[in-house]
Amino acid sequence: MAAQRLVGRFSSSPMVKLEGRSPSTASKYSTIKKEMSLSLSTTTAATAVASSVNSSKPSRKLPVLLFDIMDTIVRDPFYHDVPAFFGMSMKELLECKHPTAWIEFEKGLINEMELARTFFKDGRPIDLEGLKSCMQRGYSYIEGVEALLIDLKKSGYEMHAFTNYPIWYEIIEEKLKLSTYLSWTFCSCIMGKRKPDPDLYMDTLNHLKIEPACCIFIDDRSIGFLLRTRSEHCSMMKNVEAAIDAGFIGIQFKNVDSLRSDLGRLGIVMEII
Repeated sequence: MAAQRLVGRFSSSPMVKLEGRSPSTASKYSTIKKEMSLSLSTTTAATAVASSVNSSKPSRKLPVLLFDIMDTIVRDPFYHDVPAFFGMSMKELLECKHPTAWIEFEKGLINEMELARTFFKDGRPIDLEGLKSCMQRGYSYIEGVEALLIDLKKSGYEMHAFTNYPIWYEIIEEKLKLSTYLSWTFCSCIMGKRKPDPDLYMDTLNHLKIEPACCIFIDDRSIGFLLRTRSEHCSMMKNVEAAIDAGFIGIQFKNVDSLRSDLGRLGIVMEII
């Protein structure tokens, strides 16, 4: 049966439509115009999820939920607090920082000491422990999200982190105990790959041993981008689009209420305790 695919982009009041597409057409999705209209059928979406559940082993509740972490579950201090820590605007920080050091840190290619030596293009030293403390203070749950995770967990859904983040995810875990609700399975520093690399989505499916239509991916960014200086070319690729292109069901996170609504349209039933 043709893979069920979620197409379109979520508006402020998204509806959900799943359209059957042959896997051979997956590569064509990236050519779809960004501003394509959204006409989504909630009944079809819920039916697709239910079908995935019915065709799978009864011991595993499907679909599996894959969550981006920063600014989806946890407030991201890199954008909110770090510029002030360095006494800069965000624009100034992006122009001064090394174009690839943080990305290499996220992929686990360098450690935090190497990050400290290369954080700025001009090699100026940074207060590494001060930066880590700034980040630690800034980590907090996005409003209402922890309650959602509690409801999903009590309803028996399997959840995993699917996030671009360095080893400092351990600081988040120490403070917020996300592992109470989900597993830090697909963190870029563990996987050695970042969204929207198509191989990361395929590796995820191989690890979970499920069909892509059994995965719901939630990410706050419709666009995943590399933080680079103005003079460098920035290749834009949507995180959610890449997930959809791999056959996943994709949801762009805006706030917890819209996410609850989107999940409900997809047939995700939660026990509200």
